[in-house]
Amino acid sequence: MQKADIYIINRENVKWLIEDSSLPFDFDTVIIDELSSFKNHQAKRFRCLMKVRPKIKRIVGLTGTPASNGLMDLWAEFRLLDMGERLGRFIGKYRDEYFLPDKRNQQIIFSYKPKPGAEKAIYKKISDISISMKGSDYLKLPKLTINEVEVKLSEKESKTLDAMKKDLVATIDEDEITASNAAALSNKLLQMANGAVYGDEKNVVHIHDKKLDALEDLVEAANGKPVLIAYWFKHDLLRITKRFKVENLDSSDSIKKWNKGEIPIAVIHPASAGHGLNLQSGGSTLIWFSLTWSLELYQQTNARLWRQGQEKTVIIHHLIAKDTIDKQVMKALKNKDNTQSALIDAVKVNLQMGGKSNE
Repeated sequence: MQKADIYIINRENVKWLIEDSSLPFDFDTVIIDELSSFKNHQAKRFRCLMKVRPKIKRIVGLTGTPASNGLMDLWAEFRLLDMGERLGRFIGKYRDEYFLPDKRNQQIIFSYKPKPGAEKAIYKKISDISISMKGSDYLKLPKLTINEVEVKLSEKESKTLDAMKKDLVATIDEDEITASNAAALSNKLLQMANGAVYGDEKNVVHIHDKKLDALEDLVEAANGKPVLIAYWFKHDLLRITKRFKVENLDSSDSIKKWNKGEIPIAVIHPASAGHGLNLQSGGSTLIWFSLTWSLELYQQTNARLWRQGQEKTVIIHHLIAKDTIDKQVMKALKNKDNTQSALIDAVKVNLQMGGKSNE
């Protein structure tokens, strides 16, 4: 309510500012940190900002993950930046011009893939207002070691997962697990690979402890060094908590304790390990107990430890259940990362000392 040169607001309050508050929107310059959080053109925050976009004279978007789920993400981000000048005013036209249907079930299309030559064409369209500078080129980042730890399920456990994948139904003891569609099936298979799954009655059905055993080996191998564990499902957290004495990094107090080195084993959910959280002072080992399809959450969680100020080699372990959906998730993350890296390289700028462009 006071006069100031710069105002700061979080993205969750964009709707309040534009639609619910009595404040006039008379900001001539807007800087969006983490522009990728506006990649959903159906989200309220995107729609609200688009309402006042004509009033904004200068707009800048910042993100390290511009296309975390593929090039389709770019449309909404650039629609905000240039009001549709480069990638078009409508998502449908952008999709038709640059993409082909990929995975589908009759008339229902689940995903799209770029047409031949589409990537270069998109990069060229956005290059005049895009600039990328990799942190690894300009910042002193610690060494990084990526490790995949494979765990093998028993024949009985594998058959249970195979039945679920094939028939969308699996029976474990007296509990029946069903999936109504492909998305639900993916969710169930990820849970089952971790060792437990929610039953049809919302009860937790135990399947195996293979990942917990592998996790215990990794914790012991850390030799007392702090370990950060990333989990996805609530029952993952419950089972980890039952096996180990852990502290959840879900408050400012717990984060302070971690950074002081006072927490030997911490757990964190990727959705709460997002943008801007600094955890590099408390440890350098991250273990992915559960995997996520989201490249953005995956990279952002890794960046909590692998960032400037980290003095030790960062080790990131992934617990992968052999011959399960875990393998597909890891492959998808690598493929998405390749697409994003190609985009970042396409608009990369080399700076000489003094800030002059070296093109």
